[in-house]
Amino acid sequence: MTVPPTPSSSPAHRAKSRVTRRTVIGAASAITAAAVITPTVMAATDDSDDATTDTDATKAGTTSETFPRTRAKAATGEAPVEAAFPIGYVGVRWEGTSAVSGGGIRLRDADGGQGTWQDFSASGCSETNGGALLISTDKASGYELKAPDGSTKLRSLALDTQQGPGRKVAVPSDTTRVRGVAYLSRAAWGADESLRFKPDGTENTPPAYYPFQTIAVHHTATVNDDPDPAATVRAIYQLHAITNDWGDIGYHFLIDEAGNVYEGRYSGDDGMPAHDGDGKLVTGFHSVGYNIGNLGIALIGTLTEQGPTDAARASLTRLVRALTRLHGVDPKATVTYTNPVNGNVKEVPQITGHRDWFDTECPGQTMYDELDRLRDEAARG
Repeated sequence: MTVPPTPSSSPAHRAKSRVTRRTVIGAASAITAAAVITPTVMAATDDSDDATTDTDATKAGTTSETFPRTRAKAATGEAPVEAAFPIGYVGVRWEGTSAVSGGGIRLRDADGGQGTWQDFSASGCSETNGGALLISTDKASGYELKAPDGSTKLRSLALDTQQGPGRKVAVPSDTTRVRGVAYLSRAAWGADESLRFKPDGTENTPPAYYPFQTIAVHHTATVNDDPDPAATVRAIYQLHAITNDWGDIGYHFLIDEAGNVYEGRYSGDDGMPAHDGDGKLVTGFHSVGYNIGNLGIALIGTLTEQGPTDAARASLTRLVRALTRLHGVDPKATVTYTNPVNGNVKEVPQITGHRDWFDTECPGQTMYDELDRLRDEAARG
């Protein structure tokens, strides 16, 4: 079960307030094929613990904002885990089964009190031969886990993406847009670009570009009514880039319940999110074996028993409409996807759900049932 956080007063560095004032997708202008693309600005960060002393984090066309540095502690197995920081999330992964039955988590609060066991209620946006969850834990001091029945290689990661030392980041001063749809650049949600690199300075997964083919819709299977979705995006980034060793966040875009669109996987400095300057799609990590040419969009939250908010639904429709027009494809078509590297072939809708590629609950039953509506609305002029 996803453990819902208890909202508290928002500290000054909380990214939610920045998301709200930086852009609201519902107010975005109508999508036009000739819309100007505002370049994405890479984050320029200060690595000192006292970021308030940094005066050089801004540059032309940007403003300086402060984000917390992510703190993490990895663990294996079911033994109790404690961290020297308030745990905002616990990422859990296992192999052998995608089922969650028998799995659970018990939290320890800041005063040392032991909570009750809470069952895992749904597997997240997981791949084959295993499961994954990102559980909100509201500043717990520790936790212990029970592995799902039949699973192996249980791993976990304690994460703090809200309270860590400040990092100065150069954020675009103006709203960034792709084909008329406003989005938060990587810098604007606090992506730490150093996570994309190995200790020797080489890029873990250098961008690779191929022609666009399909769109896959996911849900993150995280808490609904998320009080700090930008912090959740940073947690997903840490899990994907470091724990999964994907070198970056797996999705191309994410959308929160307020309708804010987040730029996902890094695609270069040419100003076109998810693409290179020639319009080819950067390869993500969200549908193993079927990633090349497959653009992944993740809705933040769990959409198994409830659908997306009206704001998230509207943003998803705008984004899908813009992307299908950009690539000149019919959102209602059925296509034959072909992976040019491994030869995998699959007949799928032009707009898919994650479960069209694998045996997974993602993007949640309710969201999956809405995909025909999405296709219809994206196709309308």
